[in-house]
Amino acid sequence: MERGNFGTKIGIILATAGSAVGLGNVWRFPYMAGENGGAAFIVLYFGCILLLGIPGMVSEFIVGRHAQSNAYHAYGKMGGRPWRFVGILGILTSTIILGFYAVVAGWCLQYLFASVAGQLNGDATYVQNYFLTFSADPVKPCLWGIGFVLLTHLVIIRGVQRGIERASKILMPLLLILLVVIVVAACLLPGAWKGIEFLLKPDFSKVTRSVLLEALGQAFFSLSLGTACLCTYASYFSRKTNLLRSALQIALLDTAIAIMAGLMIFPAAFSVGVNPDSGPSLIFITLPNVFQQAFSAMPAVGYVIGILFYALLVFAALTSTISMHEIGTAFFHEELHLSRPKAAWILTVVCSVLAVFCSLSVGAVDAIRLFGLSLMDFCDRLTAQVMLPAGALLTSLMLGWFVPRRLLHDEFTNQGTVCLRLFALWHFCVRFVVPLCILLIFLHQLGVI
Repeated sequence: MERGNFGTKIGIILATAGSAVGLGNVWRFPYMAGENGGAAFIVLYFGCILLLGIPGMVSEFIVGRHAQSNAYHAYGKMGGRPWRFVGILGILTSTIILGFYAVVAGWCLQYLFASVAGQLNGDATYVQNYFLTFSADPVKPCLWGIGFVLLTHLVIIRGVQRGIERASKILMPLLLILLVVIVVAACLLPGAWKGIEFLLKPDFSKVTRSVLLEALGQAFFSLSLGTACLCTYASYFSRKTNLLRSALQIALLDTAIAIMAGLMIFPAAFSVGVNPDSGPSLIFITLPNVFQQAFSAMPAVGYVIGILFYALLVFAALTSTISMHEIGTAFFHEELHLSRPKAAWILTVVCSVLAVFCSLSVGAVDAIRLFGLSLMDFCDRLTAQVMLPAGALLTSLMLGWFVPRRLLHDEFTNQGTVCLRLFALWHFCVRFVVPLCILLIFLHQLGVI
């Protein structure tokens, strides 16, 4: 069966970076940086990217490009049949994430529509009630969530170059342009400097062991390690792709977007005296009020900024859902020998059903719960605290201890043509540093440390 491939180097970077850039970059990274020492947290985070993120990304790149196949087959070819379990784990993880992620992405679509229609104009109580009423509706959030999965489906069925790569070349530049426009507008507001200082002024007194572990975790999740996404996308890389350089470029772009998101949110929030909260309340309750108050002297500007902000969220979410959908689609397409559209429909239907139940569990039907949590919260914790760390840990152990060093050397260096001096350092990190970092994250997530 003929496989697609990325056609250009910029396509590789934008598509793979798009898989990492998502809603978490917009609210989680800025909030964590602001609450954990600002620039001090950013420095720690960047160090964690170098210690954990880059080696982990290159590891998954090697697995995918070596096999030139879906994650299930790729892990089996690299490590042997028992290691196919890691590929299956990644496929399951990405499917579950896509199911509940589509719910929040659907909320973003609804808020984009509401912004265009001028429905978010009102005081803080009105905006809060708007979100509570919408999220508790048994129909609308489900339809928006399904709609987002279908939007992703339309990209996936067009293939790698005509679908994923082309969409990434459109969405990522648009996302960056929107970010720059909103950042400039926010930083020009009166009192905006307090927000910039809040994010970028280092406060090393707040740096504790817990902050370091949070920085490790953010680096881990921000780059999509453990989802089989990087492995799947790397299977579409050419043999000449410089894996280390690509990982560095993707990590830098992902980090830059996260920092820019902070420069978008905090100046506007501090301009009106609001200290942003984390979680959905930041995006769907706090920020609509922030934009409305910050640009009260120029209502038309506030109206446009609100639309641009939710358009940005939709683009960020879509680049992530495309990558998650592709993981399972590639598996069914290649292992069951189905046409690409049929393989994509399997994922679309499964994720749509999961999205409906997740949506209902946080609004209309409280009975949809597991272990005392709503289905959506359970899926979030299961993937974030168990499945993602397990997948990344097993990948590093496989490459560090079970795959022949010579094979890794050939893949890392493109048969000896690039990065010769850095292979030993990367291999050391994969064998010792990455497993230790992931183990610490795993224990921290479970509350052991």
